[in-house]
Amino acid sequence: MNIRIPIVKLQSKILPVILFVASIAACTNERSDPVVVSPAADLPIIAYHFGDTSNIRQHSVGDLSQIIFSFLKLNGNELAIETEQQRSDIVNLVSLKKDYPDLKVLVALGGWGGCETCSEVFSTVEGRDEFVASVKAMLIEYDLDGLDLDWEYPAIEGFPGHQYQPADRENFTALVRALRDALGTDYELSFAAGAIPKFMDNSVEWSEVMPLVDRVNLMTYDLVSGNSTVTGHHTALYSPEFQAASADQAIRYLVELGVPIEKMVIGAAFYARVFESVEAVDDNPLFQPAVFKEYVGYRNFDSYFDQDFEMMWDDEAQAPFAYSESRGLFATFDDQRSVAMKTQYARDHKLGGIMFWELAEDRPENGLLTAIVAAKVAGSED
Repeated sequence: MNIRIPIVKLQSKILPVILFVASIAACTNERSDPVVVSPAADLPIIAYHFGDTSNIRQHSVGDLSQIIFSFLKLNGNELAIETEQQRSDIVNLVSLKKDYPDLKVLVALGGWGGCETCSEVFSTVEGRDEFVASVKAMLIEYDLDGLDLDWEYPAIEGFPGHQYQPADRENFTALVRALRDALGTDYELSFAAGAIPKFMDNSVEWSEVMPLVDRVNLMTYDLVSGNSTVTGHHTALYSPEFQAASADQAIRYLVELGVPIEKMVIGAAFYARVFESVEAVDDNPLFQPAVFKEYVGYRNFDSYFDQDFEMMWDDEAQAPFAYSESRGLFATFDDQRSVAMKTQYARDHKLGGIMFWELAEDRPENGLLTAIVAAKVAGSED
């Protein structure tokens, strides 16, 4: 395949965030804007956090609106804390609110591979009611601020071997309604959504669910998954010629479905997906046959992306990528420039925030959260 797209070769592996923020105001794009429903008061920054929280204070948590502890699972019909380590991590996160009173701490159910019995449990009134009661009890006991549902996925195939059925779609609505009825408006209620048409068409009754939740966290990453046999941008902002999936495409699609744009949260990836056995065509490794190799956290980028890698930028996707010709390795990821652009996109289109997976993969200093905050501040001064 003979593919040509606008590609810029970056001279350094990590350009200073201040350069990216300064460049945002000058960036133009001829794509038409999505319909704006109503403006958000400010731009929330939402961090998912997985695992050990002992070093959480090395990050600038004061810049966050929410931290979502990930993940809890079902024990029978109830939301459960499985280990003493999880209990300690939740207590530690909640303790941050003493220093940062505006910070909200949520817990998330599920995640990839974490919702094995969700389809069965949430298919009955009894199962939903017992789950809701356990959620409310946990939020009160630990002084938590809400729940994020990360069921992957209602009504469509998710983790291999996990049950799914068409009725999941209506059962998800019934679950959200039961949660809102029990929690009232004192607690945050959100859910994570796949940013692909199959999920958006089949998994959620949007007109029923969105009035009941505070926001939907769009997983606008893993758009090129570990199952892909072709390289591409796993967290593109816009859709390039040979890839339909992007954050912008998902947001526009949901607008067409009537989802309020001010409740949509754009997602950023604090990690790379690396593919092997990649040969470039006309010096372009994008959209070429490949085999998924591994996941690399942003905090390890400098050591992983050594001098064998050439760092590049796709002007169509407004996304970076890297390629090592000698090793046949291709990597797709977010960097400081791309998360700054996503932040500005969220401000420009009055989205309900920007979120990312996940905080532990960031650098404590001059990382991707730094770039998001800088772009947020720059946008608010325009």
